[in-house]
Amino acid sequence: MARTTDTLTVADEIWVATALLHREHPDRPDFTLTEIVQRAGREGVSPEHRAGLRPHASRHCVANAAPSPSVHRMLVETGRSTRRLFRPGDPFHPERSRGKTRPDRDDLPEAYRYLLEWYAREWAPASTEDPLLQMYGTWKDLLDGKSADDYVRELREGWD
Repeated sequence: MARTTDTLTVADEIWVATALLHREHPDRPDFTLTEIVQRAGREGVSPEHRAGLRPHASRHCVANAAPSPSVHRMLVETGRSTRRLFRPGDPFHPERSRGKTRPDRDDLPEAYRYLLEWYAREWAPASTEDPLLQMYGTWKDLLDGKSADDYVRELREGWD
């Protein structure tokens, strides 16, 4: 269901703040909880400061933490007090497998929808390639021009 006001959920507000930080500081891998909460406050999406911002950045939106109580996967804990946006392939708690990784387009005010496009295009692009197929041929240097059978035979020489 689409929101009828420009008020974001606390989780979506944390995602927007973190996405903005990543865009503003592309050289930084992650941000402190304080930086994320302060960025949300500076953006002024909500009419007043929301007490739930820090708990959401700290636990509620963190993919690789046990759910408490929400199951969002919007952030990844990179250190004791640091977080970054979630990317496909990041580890996450099994009970968060169905958790939301980004806001729904209809839940974001128009001014922030470009962040979803940035996220999909640059931060978390969908890969259609099989990771196992991407490894094809990476072992060739190990063989040093030999067949795989010869390579294994040499490895096994002297085994009893």
